[in-house]
Amino acid sequence: MKMIYLLRHGETDIREKKKYFIGQTDLPLSIEGIRQAYCRQRELSDAVFDRIYCSDLRRACETAQILAENRQTSIHTNPGLREIYLGEWEGLSMSQVRTDFPQEWRKRGENMAEYRPPGGESFEDLYARVIPIFEDIVHKSGDNCLIVAHAGVNRMILCRILEMPVANLFRLRQDYLGMNIIDCKDSIPKLVSMNIRIPEQ
Repeated sequence: MKMIYLLRHGETDIREKKKYFIGQTDLPLSIEGIRQAYCRQRELSDAVFDRIYCSDLRRACETAQILAENRQTSIHTNPGLREIYLGEWEGLSMSQVRTDFPQEWRKRGENMAEYRPPGGESFEDLYARVIPIFEDIVHKSGDNCLIVAHAGVNRMILCRILEMPVANLFRLRQDYLGMNIIDCKDSIPKLVSMNIRIPEQ
């Protein structure tokens, strides 16, 4: 068996997260995010990973470090696994963007996949950045491996596996510490499970 465990990082330390564009803004885990990571760590305590990869943003690194506790497996950080870069919109609230960038906001709604915020990336750009890295990880991994990344990054990988248009990315739910399991033993990766949520405590 050769399984890729693809996880989103834990909850971040910002209020009203869904109302802000945080992209590559480098936020730590919240207390709840740390709890979530330890919950997943206990659940995966018997799983064996050949390698652990993560984005180099703090929220992903902190999650990966917790998941790697009590393991001999080293963590490989990769800036290519960072969340989408939102340029001038980084850290702004959605209401502020709608007010300050009304035409750009409209363009984004009309073409979610290809739209680039001023100075930022589109989701098509993110796809082009992430997929070669994912394929390289699959090629290099001899056994199971763990990837800790971000909602946008994970959705790009899932779009690739499911052959979905990038424009449909938000149809794929990715909760904090949501776990996707991908069977990579054959030439064509197969999605086994998507967004397995952490057990309620």
